[in-house]
Amino acid sequence: MTIAGALWRRKFPTLPAGESRLFRVDDVTQALGHCHWHADRHAHPALVVLHGLEGSSESGYMLGTAEKAFAAGFHVVRLNQRTCGGTDHLSPTLYHSGRSADIRAVLMELVERDALPEVYAAGFSMGGNIVLKMAGEFADATPPAVRGFVAIAPAMALAACATALEASENFIYETRFVRGLKRRMRRKAKLFPKSFRLDGMHRVFTVRQFDDVITAPHSGFRDAEDYYAQSSADQLLAKIARPTLILTAQDDPVVPFFTFDAPAIRENPNITFLATRHGGHCAFISHESGPERFWAENRIVEFCRSQSQLLA
Repeated sequence: MTIAGALWRRKFPTLPAGESRLFRVDDVTQALGHCHWHADRHAHPALVVLHGLEGSSESGYMLGTAEKAFAAGFHVVRLNQRTCGGTDHLSPTLYHSGRSADIRAVLMELVERDALPEVYAAGFSMGGNIVLKMAGEFADATPPAVRGFVAIAPAMALAACATALEASENFIYETRFVRGLKRRMRRKAKLFPKSFRLDGMHRVFTVRQFDDVITAPHSGFRDAEDYYAQSSADQLLAKIARPTLILTAQDDPVVPFFTFDAPAIRENPNITFLATRHGGHCAFISHESGPERFWAENRIVEFCRSQSQLLA
């Protein structure tokens, strides 16, 4: 199902063309979002959607979620993580699983500059970790307009996910990720030759090795384990103070199901946890045709709509 979800050719006939917008997320970085607006900006809630590792705003699950959310009455922002979606030139740094400040800056711009009355955030896999990390960092200081969060198959225990990828049966997934990460690093080195060196990349064959040789030293971490420890959202779940849906599949090959056996998930009344028996990694392909085919996308929209006063 994981492979089918990634390769399925989809069309999105009811999603209007997006408006490109650059969000300033720090002094040297801009993030590109594709925004789908309704005519009355202040009469609709907004959903910001964040992709996973080596994805982009053009990933099928991003477009599918946007189409469903827009039809339900949401403005939608399909956000590229820094350097993703052809935006390597917009930042002299790398994207990684700890960059929750980026999506936080986007939400705050929508709340403060656009004065949107309701804003939600949803993330897939790596993006799910980032959304949960942001939610925990907001804690009791979450702005009133930020109404809820959704994480689909969140890689919220990064070390465990790196170990899962190293299993022999996951060779196809790891190989695909590593090839994409290496291609990105070569592009960054060409754009910013004084900032990035490719020394040691020939020894990289796993995501953990990439994080140890590339991500950590270029992002201020001691090594991969330090990066994982500082960037995993599981340590912040107890602090989440807004309604949050965590949705995963028990047969996810990339995100081990045992990582969700956390007291904070059981004890935080703001967290709704839903685990299906099947679904793979971010796939959740239903036997039903039509809008329910990609089942998790509708769950995002339903959950956010259930928290909205504008769409009540």
